[in-house]
Amino acid sequence: MNFKTILFIFIVAVISSSACRENNKDLLQGKIKRETVAFSGKVTGRILKIYVEEGQSVMPGDTLAMLDVPEVNAKIVQASGAVKATAAQRLLASNGPTQNQIKQLRAKFASATELYQFASKSYERANAMFNDSLISPQAYDESYAKYKNAKAQLDAATAELNEAEVVGTRYETKLTTAGQQEQASGLLKEVEVAYSERYIIATNETTIETITLHVGELAVAGYPVFNGYETKSTWFRFTVPESKITRFKKGDGVIVNVSYLKKEYRGRIANIKQMPRYADITTAYPDYEMDEAVYEIKIIPDNTVETVGLFYNATITTPLKR
Repeated sequence: MNFKTILFIFIVAVISSSACRENNKDLLQGKIKRETVAFSGKVTGRILKIYVEEGQSVMPGDTLAMLDVPEVNAKIVQASGAVKATAAQRLLASNGPTQNQIKQLRAKFASATELYQFASKSYERANAMFNDSLISPQAYDESYAKYKNAKAQLDAATAELNEAEVVGTRYETKLTTAGQQEQASGLLKEVEVAYSERYIIATNETTIETITLHVGELAVAGYPVFNGYETKSTWFRFTVPESKITRFKKGDGVIVNVSYLKKEYRGRIANIKQMPRYADITTAYPDYEMDEAVYEIKIIPDNTVETVGLFYNATITTPLKR
């Protein structure tokens, strides 16, 4: 191959490249996008079972995975025991003392009464003898102390019997046991809710793109186990420099051509927003100055059903308005 041939091929290539660039200046390139979704567990546990596969479409309410949470199982047993115990205490407070308890209190009262009567008589005799100087002050003091002690025991037995027969269980005691039972019931419900969270449930109509963990691995609460995109959330994304953004405005109708299908779709500009300086530019031949701001144009298809099967991140074009 001689020099003239090589030179001819080079000139043709330069002209073709220039023509391609000129043609692309009339087109704006972008990408097909969808709203991304991540599903994670609300409790920490090991994955026991995964019910879906990558690429599968799921509906709201579908079960994606089941976790093993043994700590929650133990807490359910503890909370159930606490509910039973507090329920028994509340029932005991509501029913008041039993007949056997009443009998015991009456027997205690009778014993205290006899002890008091005996101590009272002994004190009367001791007092008379002390007045006649027949006993020592020490013996008199001992008799008086026994009398006062017997009287105190009788007063206590009388109060206990009266409370059991007349008053019953105090209102404050009933209120306390009722509060304890409600507290235990609330704890049980909280644990049961946590136990129900061992299932990871889909909340959107989603196409699962990636599954980050496998059976047997530990899924920490809040860690995204399933990632995907909303099936019917397709939109078209273009980036436009500041110098050309005036050619577009919110609400304008736009024709978008999907390159790999060679098919056109109609849509409307839903939003125009400035992009951060570090953001990627999706236009193939960006014609902008380095200090220009770059804007993202979001286009929503008129018929979202038609765009469900489009490949995510595929290249699209639209005529650049003059």
